[in-house]
Amino acid sequence: MKVTIKEWNAVATWHWDIPEDEVCGICRVQFDGTCPTCKFPGDDCALVQGRCNHAFHMHCLMTWIDLETSKGLCPMCRQKFEWKDKE
Repeated sequence: MKVTIKEWNAVATWHWDIPEDEVCGICRVQFDGTCPTCKFPGDDCALVQGRCNHAFHMHCLMTWIDLETSKGLCPMCRQKFEWKDKE
């Protein structure tokens, strides 16, 4: 028996490599969703993680850091926010 494939539609999904129940510490939206600024999840709404292991949507964190009252501190633990190095 010979089979000929005439059409093929691929479907894919993705997710961030973090626990499913994690949410952004600023906007409280799950990471598979988007921050309030973005329309679609993905590279345009990347995740950033600090050395303190707290993670945030990039846009949420940049807005937080721009506030005068934040003083460059992590919104969750109030330590100086430093980017976590890629491993």
